[in-house]
Amino acid sequence: MKKICLLISITFFSWIGWWLGAHIGIMTAYVSSVIAGVVGVYCGVRFNQHYLN
Repeated sequence: MKKICLLISITFFSWIGWWLGAHIGIMTAYVSSVIAGVVGVYCGVRFNQHYLN
């Protein structure tokens, strides 16, 4: 269940980061997507620990 939770959270947060950064430029979209993906990892792990275990 942890892997599914991580997959969903990383995908969602990376998409939001890309969408926000794309208004400025392609490299900003990439960097913000990577940073948001890391935030997605953190949120996915925390969600899994607190609500699914």
